[in-house]
Order: sequence, then structure tokens, then C-alpha cells
Amino acid sequence: MSSAPLLGAAKPDGGEARARSSAAWIRRVIDTEEAWAQLQFAVPMVLTNMFYYTIPLVSVMFSGHLGDVQLAGATLGNTWATVTGYAFVTGMSGALETLCGQAYGARLYRMLGLYLQSSLIISAVVSVLISVVWVLTEPLLLFLHQEPEVSRAAAEFIRYQIPGLFAYSFLQCMLRYLQTQSVVLPLVVCSGVPFAFHVVLNHLLVNVLGLGLAGSSASISVSFWFSCLMLLGYVMWSKKFDETWKGFSVDAFSYVLPTIRLAAPSAVMVCLEYCALELLVLLAGLLPNSTVSTSLIAICVSTEAIAYMITYGFSAAVSTRVSNEIGAGNIDRAKNALAVTLKLSVFLALSFLLVLGFGHGLWASLFSGSSVIAAEFAAITPFMMISIVLDSAQGVLSGEKESLSYPTRMISMAQTQNQRLECTASAKQLSKLINELVCGRGGEGLRMAAPGGDDEPGGVLRHRHAAGHPLRLQAQLQHQGFMNEGNSL
Repeated sequence: MSSAPLLGAAKPDGGEARARSSAAWIRRVIDTEEAWAQLQFAVPMVLTNMFYYTIPLVSVMFSGHLGDVQLAGATLGNTWATVTGYAFVTGMSGALETLCGQAYGARLYRMLGLYLQSSLIISAVVSVLISVVWVLTEPLLLFLHQEPEVSRAAAEFIRYQIPGLFAYSFLQCMLRYLQTQSVVLPLVVCSGVPFAFHVVLNHLLVNVLGLGLAGSSASISVSFWFSCLMLLGYVMWSKKFDETWKGFSVDAFSYVLPTIRLAAPSAVMVCLEYCALELLVLLAGLLPNSTVSTSLIAICVSTEAIAYMITYGFSAAVSTRVSNEIGAGNIDRAKNALAVTLKLSVFLALSFLLVLGFGHGLWASLFSGSSVIAAEFAAITPFMMISIVLDSAQGVLSGEKESLSYPTRMISMAQTQNQRLECTASAKQLSKLINELVCGRGGEGLRMAAPGGDDEPGGVLRHRHAAGHPLRLQAQLQHQGFMNEGNSL
């Protein structure tokens, strides 16, 4: 019996063949399934970070149209607030990316709520200390040889942001708590609505009521508190968090010191990252014609920071993905997630460069109507574009590092009558684990990172099981009654 082609069968046309070839080529370059999953997570995070960063920036823009001194004062004040306050509380909340991310991956849900509460306590105390520094803004800026008139305007711009600092520190903690559970779309709403409200409020206070710098600064505090209350209400009353949020508990105080040990290095790291850019604004104040130079450098720093928000969104994505997979013991998936995020971040950074290259004139006009500032900004744009591309990969690797973080010293997890159970990991073990993920050394990297090796119960991760999680953390939960003996979560 001879076989003959069916009459209805036809070879695919050239267009269909090219489409299949293109799809196959894309799949070879990047894991499309992982990329789509990360885009669904990262794009809302990018928008959320953009909204929160541009809330103070909008106030700077409104202040800039009041005059050159007001623009210089607002930009200098915004830089001072970022370096001494916002960056520090953002870094302090970074401990939750590690603690909540790995606890969620290991299905230790109740711990997320306790970690969140301990971070809120820490943030409140830190905000009080930062407020003291902000009250002394003018004499500190004069000590740094800034112009008296600009320093006075900067101090006024910061003074009314002190209430907003508390709100910002709280909402950063809640952002980490939600993102480690892959809850991102509500974050866009809880940041986008306050942003739109902030623009309207600025117009009302600055242009209609004529409150000047005080009005533009006060609107930042109002908008941050608006967003904070929206997030808090969502966490407390949404049924989605019934397992991770059991209400306020005094048990959270026992996790304050361990959280500080992990949050402090994160805060220092973030502050140094921000200082690398923001200190340029302070140095610009030492140049001749500092009013123009301060405004120009501040616009460049703001542009660089907005570009970094794209990278930071993907940094949050890889931090969540890698920490969840590490908590579940899936090392190969964690490596793949990191590789995909690096490729996506570089591609989006290049896309941002095209927008900046063609629209730099319009962007500069949003800050100031000065033709001198616009011309100087156009001249410095090519150098800024190089920096943006190089910064994209660094930002993603920073998020990957946070997802793998363990305290370099012992973190106390529980205490029984005569015994203290501890979850430990040394800096040497952490470096081996990072080497495994970045350099692709197979399953040996995780086994090297576990203090007890393959079969030793003292190993940090039960890496041979997909549903595994830190063994000592499991033992601690058994002692605290969060899970039954022998119950595999």
C-alpha cells in the first residue's frame, strides 16, 4: 500500500516558516516562559518604583518654575533627603527580601508577618533618628560649604518632609512583604493613585495657594501617607494574606535584633549606591555659578535614577524568583531566572537610551525653562547614556545578591528551655553559593554551601528535595508550634 500525501495538506508558506524560525531563535537566546513570568512581575514593580521616585521629583519640578534659587534649593534638598533618609530606610527594608522571600519559598507563611512587624518597628526608630538630622539640615549644608541662600531653601524643602519619612519607611517594608509573595498589581494601584493625587495637590498648593517650597514639600508627606494607608489597609483586610498576616503580635519583638543584623549591611550598601550619584549634587554646589551647576547635575542624577528604576524593578523580580527557588531547593531554576533577568534589563536599558537620545530637550524643559540648562544637559547626555547601560547589569546582580543573603553571624531563630536553635551561614559559604549561581558549577555549588554536605542534617538547605527548606528553621517552627513533627511543608 503506497503512501501518498493528503490532498488537503500543504507546505507552510514562507511567512509562517519565517515566524517559526524567529520564534525558535528567540527561544535559543532567552527562556521565553521565564521571561514572560518575570515581565509580569517586573513591569508592575518598575511602575511602582517610578511612581514613588517621581513623587518628590514632581515637587522639584514645580519648585523649579518658582525661580533658579528655588530649583537649586529643591534639588539640593531632595539629594540631602535621599542620601540621609530615603536611601537608608529603603536599605533597612532590604532584609525582608531575604527573610520573607526564603520563608515564603519554604512555605513558612506565618514568619512573613512576624518579619514585617519587626521591620516596621526598626523603621520607626530609624526614622526618628533621621528626623533629627533633617532638622539640622541648614547648618550641616553650610558646614559643607553650600551657598547660604540655597542651603536655606533646601532646609525649608526638607523640613515639611519629616512626617512623610515615616510613611515612606513603612511602605517600603510593606512593598518587600508583598513582592516576595509575587503580589505586584495592587502595588501599582497603591502608588499610581497617590502619584496622580500628588500632581494635583502640588498644583493646588504651589500654583493656586502660592505656598512655594513649603507647599511642594508638604505635598510629598501627604502623598506618602496616602499610599502607606492604602497598602496597610490592603494587607490587613485582604483575605489573600490570611496565612501570612495573623495580626500584630508581641512575638515580632524577638526578631528585631536578628533583622537588624541583616538590615544594617543592606542599608549601608544602598546608601553607598545612592551616594555615588547624589553626592555629585553636593559637589556641584562648590563649583562657580553653583545655582546653574547644581540644577544641571541634579537633573542628570534624576534621569539616571529613573533609568535605574527599570533595572531596580527587574532586580526585585530576580530577588523574589531566586530567593523563592532557593527556599524550595531548585538551584537550576534560580540560575536560569538570573540569566533571563540580566538579558531583559540590558535590552530595556538600551530602549531607554533611544528615548533619552531623542527627547532630552523636552525632558530638560520639565525642570526649568532656562536655555542655558537645556544646552548643558544636551552636552552631557552622551556620557549619561554610557553610565545607564553599565548600571543595568550591576543593579540586577545586586538584587540577586540580596536574594542569597544570610547574616554573616548567627541569627537566633528560637529559644527553648536549655537550647537555642540557630540558622547559620558564613560569608565563605555564601560566596560559594553565589559562585554556583553565576558561574554555573552544577549542583556541587549548593552542596559546598551547606555546612554539613550532602547528608548531614546540619546543612542550611535540604537541597536534595524540591519542597525542602532550611532544616534548622523547620526545627525552630516545630518548637514554636507552627508545624507538626514530620509534617513536610
